Amino acid sequence: MTTTTRSERPAGPARLNWRTRLRRDKSLLLMTVPAVVLLLVFNYVPLFGVVTAFQEYDPLDGVRHSEWVGFDQFQQLFNDPAFWAALKNTLYLSFVQLVLFFPIPIVLALLLNSVVSERIRNFFQSVVYLPHFFSWVLAVTIFQQMLGGAGVLNQFLRQHDLGTWDIMTNPHTFALLVTSQVVWKEAGWGIIVFLAALSAINSELYEAAAADGAGRFRRMWHITLPGLRGVIVLMLVLRLGNALSVGFEQFLIQRNAVGHDAADVLDTFSFYYGIASGGYSYGAAAGLFKSAISLLLIWGANRLAHAFGEDGLYRK
Repeated sequence: MTTTTRSERPAGPARLNWRTRLRRDKSLLLMTVPAVVLLLVFNYVPLFGVVTAFQEYDPLDGVRHSEWVGFDQFQQLFNDPAFWAALKNTLYLSFVQLVLFFPIPIVLALLLNSVVSERIRNFFQSVVYLPHFFSWVLAVTIFQQMLGGAGVLNQFLRQHDLGTWDIMTNPHTFALLVTSQVVWKEAGWGIIVFLAALSAINSELYEAAAADGAGRFRRMWHITLPGLRGVIVLMLVLRLGNALSVGFEQFLIQRNAVGHDAADVLDTFSFYYGIASGGYSYGAAAGLFKSAISLLLIWGANRLAHAFGEDGLYRK
């Protein structure tokens, strides 16, 4: 019996140095350059403007020469009833959208995944994806043409002497209106991640369950939903982290129709009471507060995901 010495053992793959890896992945790295540049220019460079939240910023003096006021802007912000009203609206609208919108992409993904015909599945995917590429101006215009005072619905009601239905200008139903707009525009795009997760589930599990006599509902409950659980938790964490961003353009367009009491959220508050009125530092303080709370929300949601044994944003 012969023994293999250490020098005779097959060597593992050689570890490449960074220059070799750079030459090997040059094409892939060049493809990421535009995205990295956009991220730096529009997400990281503007972070230097956060300092204006602690100043009495004057565009003529610039950041370097504007008066430093410390936390005075935040003190004024927390004493402003309009700010608390905007925060209340933001949390309420975010909760409504979380409850009514978040499950819909999951349900649509399950329905599309159950369609046998690939041609029909691709057709419905295209139909539900399409509204995502519309601007909010066009999306709100379509809703106005359908549900507005002179829209199709109210014209039909007038022709049959049924009165009219005030939808587009009713502040009491505004939360349901904007949620339905989000569902129509973004639900189709939201199913992409869930469809990808469904395609990763081993089809042999369904075949074994069917052989054991499990029906479609039991297969979905015991195989599909557990297979989607990690992705659902991840998307929920991201959704909670983005809870205070409920849609600037959407609310800006409809603010005059329903009134600022119903449509003002933190983003529109920062715009109207900050930039539009010349209070740049005041708007920056509101934006910084929103970012800090969003960071705490996503951190807390991620810790909760880890507590339930899920990966969340990263594997612990």
